[in-house]
Amino acid sequence: MVACDYRRDDALDVVQTAYLKVLDGRARFAGRSSFRTWLFAVVRQTALDLRRRRRLRADLLRRWLVDPIEAPPPGDDTVGREVRRALAALPRRQREVAELVFYQDLTIEEAATVMAVSLGSARTHYDRAKHALARALAELEP
Repeated sequence: MVACDYRRDDALDVVQTAYLKVLDGRARFAGRSSFRTWLFAVVRQTALDLRRRRRLRADLLRRWLVDPIEAPPPGDDTVGREVRRALAALPRRQREVAELVFYQDLTIEEAATVMAVSLGSARTHYDRAKHALARALAELEP
């Protein structure tokens, strides 16, 4: 699948997510096209959503966690280790929402649902986590 950059695992995830959208009613067939065309449109849109979330997550990580000018050379996982260490030091709720958003590609709203907290609470924990991570990683700079 082109929208998944020909990555089989991503394509399988996208198809499964698209089917779930159909089954739980988030995607509804209105009859304006053939069912097959509509289903392909749902799959395509799901793939584009995945790509957009990944790009946004990468941009947010660069913006909040890593200074792009001072980024380590490829293959150096020092930053990754430090990010994991900084995440582990966060309070439980902040760590949970950050991990769901950064590593599981969930929106803050989806993370709130997973965590069984209000959207406002999830946003607050997410914002505090971002700032705490930025502070912790800024202290690492020489």
